[in-house]
Amino acid sequence: MKEPKIIGIGGVFFKAQFPEKLQNWYKKHLGLVLNPYGATFEMRHPKNPDKTKYIHWSVFPNDTEYFDPSKKPFMINYRVQEIEQLVKQLKQIGVTIIDKISTYPYGKFVHIIDPEGNAIELWEPKESFFDNLKVPTNK
Repeated sequence: MKEPKIIGIGGVFFKAQFPEKLQNWYKKHLGLVLNPYGATFEMRHPKNPDKTKYIHWSVFPNDTEYFDPSKKPFMINYRVQEIEQLVKQLKQIGVTIIDKISTYPYGKFVHIIDPEGNAIELWEPKESFFDNLKVPTNK
């Protein structure tokens, strides 16, 4: 079994008054390639450079409830391994777990709150889902 821990950044999410307008500004002035969920950046695993991994960037409306109960205007998604064991350890030390672990074809997710009140999304990706995925990226 692998050690339950963060192994990278999966995404950066933040709020904006006019999300679509702001995304288009990033597209026009900074060259982001947008998809229906924001923008996706390709990265390579250092021990297996033939393997593609992704970091997601997304803008949410200011009134989103996705970051709740945090009142902060951002949320980081961290790639983790052994999410069930990690959540168990976090519960034991009193970390607020916002929801239950959810499973999707692309991985498992859970949301927690850090000591400063920041919402954090933990994601254990199902790497095989992405093996043949053709995602517009910002290469």
